[in-house]
Amino acid sequence: MIPRKSILNIRPYKPGKPIEEVKREFGLKDVIKMASNENPFGPSPKALRAIKKALSTINRYPDGGCFYLRQALSKRLKVTKEQFIFGNGSDELIVLALRAFVNEGDEVVVARPTFLIYELASKIQGAKIKSVPTRYFKYDLKAMKNAINKNTRLVFIANPDNPNGTYVTRYELEIFLKDIPDSVLVFIDEAYFDFVEEKDYPNGLDYISRNNVIVARSFSKSYGLAGLRIGYGVSNSEVIRYMESVREPFNVNSVAQSAGLAALKDRKYLSKVKRMTQAGKRFLYSELKDLGLRYIPSVTNFVLVELGKNTEHICKRLLKKGVIVRNMKGWGMDTFIRVTVGRDKENRRFIQELKGIIT
Repeated sequence: MIPRKSILNIRPYKPGKPIEEVKREFGLKDVIKMASNENPFGPSPKALRAIKKALSTINRYPDGGCFYLRQALSKRLKVTKEQFIFGNGSDELIVLALRAFVNEGDEVVVARPTFLIYELASKIQGAKIKSVPTRYFKYDLKAMKNAINKNTRLVFIANPDNPNGTYVTRYELEIFLKDIPDSVLVFIDEAYFDFVEEKDYPNGLDYISRNNVIVARSFSKSYGLAGLRIGYGVSNSEVIRYMESVREPFNVNSVAQSAGLAALKDRKYLSKVKRMTQAGKRFLYSELKDLGLRYIPSVTNFVLVELGKNTEHICKRLLKKGVIVRNMKGWGMDTFIRVTVGRDKENRRFIQELKGIIT
């Protein structure tokens, strides 16, 4: 058995520990997870009802074209139905873009640190990676543009960014997109789009007709459907056509489609989630400041916090207390953790346990 050369040095992505594993490992009954940027409030009640109804038809294959969800999003976003592609989470859209446009030996430009899947999936495809360091926890789009050459086929921009929680402004994005070669696809990942309130934050959909841009969004975060894995991409019809040609049939299950459609329609619940997330974030900021800890102001539902040289030890202590946070060592940020904004009770418990460890 001889594997592909491109996977020989791949280190698989390691997700945050699930709650059940921590319970088993430490013999705990009450564990909270604040590591994976999930929506702690759960999905819309309307989505839950849609899920229950959809269960009766899971003996049938799903609609491969996501007809009803496509129709609803087309109307909501004012984009033609042909400009959508749906994925098993927005992660699959990353893979489809690479599969459709990147040959072995082509170059892909990414920031560092950023969402790890960009680099991981690109390496599996056999691409060469050009990593551009962030500056002050923000994308350096000028440097990323300078990294583009005749071999570049894809540029990934997470806006907002994970793990930093920062964003690229409208002005910065427009300067970057100006004069980008037609041979380059710009992948704008807007997984945390719904949480951003800043007025100078750009809507990636404004650029899909001017450039070879694809915008990816997810139902995993603000809509609380992470366990069902559903996301979508929007681009010009030519880009979508090529990506559709490499998409697996029936890639989005029927339960996810029904839940996504119901969640999309419940705007009142989405507003409630955003409101509670902002309140939780303000609480964490205040408490972290009182503890003398540095944090990076975030436009998302998570916060990057610097703990210093004892970060790994603190993470292990928190884990034993039943509080799961994300150690950022895998991103090369050895002194940081990433904390998802939780429910009020969870936020207070995290602060209480952290305070007991560091003071």
